[in-house]
Amino acid sequence: MLNALKWVRENRIPFRVRSGRHSYENFSLVNGGLIIDVSEMHEITVNRKGMTAKIEAGANLGQVYNELWKDGTTIPGGTESSVGLVGLTLGGGIGMLSRWFGLTCDNLLEVEMVIAEGHSDAKLVKANKNHNSELFWACCGGGGGNFGIVTSLTFKVHPISKVSVFSIIWRWDDFEAAFDAWQKWAPNTSDRLTSEIELKAKEANQIIAQGEFVGPSTKLKALLRPLTDTGSPVKVLIKEVPYIQAVRFFDDPSGNQAAYRKRSGSFLDKPFSSNAILTMKQFLENAPNEKSGIWHQSLGGAAGRIGPTETAFYYRDTIIAQEYLATWDNPAEERRNIRWIEELRRALSRHTTGDYVNWSDRLIRDWPTAYYGENLNRLRAVKKAYDPFNLFEFPQSIPPFTKWI
Repeated sequence: MLNALKWVRENRIPFRVRSGRHSYENFSLVNGGLIIDVSEMHEITVNRKGMTAKIEAGANLGQVYNELWKDGTTIPGGTESSVGLVGLTLGGGIGMLSRWFGLTCDNLLEVEMVIAEGHSDAKLVKANKNHNSELFWACCGGGGGNFGIVTSLTFKVHPISKVSVFSIIWRWDDFEAAFDAWQKWAPNTSDRLTSEIELKAKEANQIIAQGEFVGPSTKLKALLRPLTDTGSPVKVLIKEVPYIQAVRFFDDPSGNQAAYRKRSGSFLDKPFSSNAILTMKQFLENAPNEKSGIWHQSLGGAAGRIGPTETAFYYRDTIIAQEYLATWDNPAEERRNIRWIEELRRALSRHTTGDYVNWSDRLIRDWPTAYYGENLNRLRAVKKAYDPFNLFEFPQSIPPFTKWI
């Protein structure tokens, strides 16, 4: 990494850093330049006595979960096994343990990173709460690729054995009732329970709520009554499993397959009104195809007990993360699908706030504020301090204070 960064500086070659290949807007690619790919660096070392794990920058979530499980431990992260751990962490990191163990970045102890030095050199630095603390703060939600090339992350890990999972499916007729019941329940139930709900296009005729509870299935069944008593569920699954089976239960292998996609997102700081729910329903009635959808995950709990400025991840006071999804097969369908996402985001914007930096969207006009809220200026100061020449630049990289936005 040191030599690669020195080389691109000496030769003035554009470059990008790549790990998990899940950048929604392809920010890890560049034409006519160098791709610094860290994906072959994936060693994981667990200190069971100290309950920490040092993980190299190329490891994906599947590798991390499986390796940590050998020691009966885990970290809170996302659900798709092919997602790179570094990108997830640097943007915050939400998943099925967020309400119990916090965001992925909340469990980060130290970062090793190659940064630019002087006019042509590079050096390896460590950042934690006591050393390069501002850089460490920025790495906890400030997004990937902004300050340097991460080579490893050290986390605190948590013991885990069995958990309980659930899945509830309703048909389209229960759209309003199912979502309203979920949104009022999910951020306020036991902190041990994190859940999601996906509203699929009317053509798919499916509303699916799923979640993970760190506890027994008997307790989960009781906690789920506000959902199972709503509408007419066509399927209810509740089971207690070894944690690693829960990881596989939520994994979506299609996430690592090449496809035409557009994504965007937002956060909710209060439950949607009936008008906002109706707006979602109207868009899904007129979706480009049955693969379109709106996905939500509950926040709060441990993720909400940290202040908005304590880490770079700003949206601590929100209750739900919301993602807009479009996938299509024919390149000729691109314009319609992208327009649908953009119009959906605009229509819901009066009811939502911000956007999650890991759901990057080039079409958001004021993306720096959308991603980072009131933490933006502090992040720009960190950028100026650690990347004063703006070497790590891409279409939505954090601009240093020397650059006008």
